[in-house]
Amino acid sequence: MLPTEHRLRRREDFATAVRRGRRAGRPSLVVHLRSGATNPHAPGESAPPTRAGFVVSKAVGGAVVRNKVKRRLRHLMRDRIAQLPPGSLVVVRALPGAGDADHAQLARDLDAAIERLLGGGAR
Repeated sequence: MLPTEHRLRRREDFATAVRRGRRAGRPSLVVHLRSGATNPHAPGESAPPTRAGFVVSKAVGGAVVRNKVKRRLRHLMRDRIAQLPPGSLVVVRALPGAGDADHAQLARDLDAAIERLLGGGAR
């Protein structure tokens, strides 16, 4: 489970990440990343934690399938949140193919999207 301090909950934060962040798409998901805007070297200011949120629409499947996809994505993001810059906002949007994808496929797609957003992958 993703710790509470790393959860994205406010609508404004979701909108900021989606509208002002960078995007990387894969067959089963799209990842939006808004890098942290605070200066970690400013005196007396500590960087806020990276926060992640998930969007899984009815196009993915019924309630059982959507909840299964959300649980898998939260579990996968828990292990990858340390790779992202402090203070970042991340929104993972599941596409209709995510309902049929297994855990390994979701992991590959999430890793590839994060790598691309962090500058490691070609466009």
